[in-house]
Amino acid sequence: MDISSFSQTKVSSDVPQISPGDTVRVSYRVKEANRDRVQTLTGLVVRIRRGGGGGSFTIRRVAYGVGVEHTFPFASPFLEKVEVVRHAKVRRAKLYYIRRLSAKEARLKERREKVAEKLAVEEGVDTGERGDEVVAEETEEVVAEEAEKAE
Repeated sequence: MDISSFSQTKVSSDVPQISPGDTVRVSYRVKEANRDRVQTLTGLVVRIRRGGGGGSFTIRRVAYGVGVEHTFPFASPFLEKVEVVRHAKVRRAKLYYIRRLSAKEARLKERREKVAEKLAVEEGVDTGERGDEVVAEETEEVVAEEAEKAE
């Protein structure tokens, strides 16, 4: 018998597909005394745990020289919105090594191939095995052709 068979967790549907290395902006409800407010936190996804209870993800940000980590359950009713700001290229599932790095050392390289591919798909351009520069040129050509057709 597995514990997941007893409890059916409802994972929030408005949480996008996130992965370690992504910079995300999380809006969540905070209850203070007699009122509720929405607070946002922007940070790097350090880890994702999946499995029983719906799973959770941990966000890290450095505020005034102090590293702050916050763990959010995917099934939390306090999660309002999660939006991905940027994707980074990482080769680890858990980015705990970021904790010991200073500001400039902790920068991660941006992962752009999916962004270029998504743009090309929206414009109707077949990317194949070519680089981002070719995709950008073809995208400009497609936009120019559509503008000529519209005239």
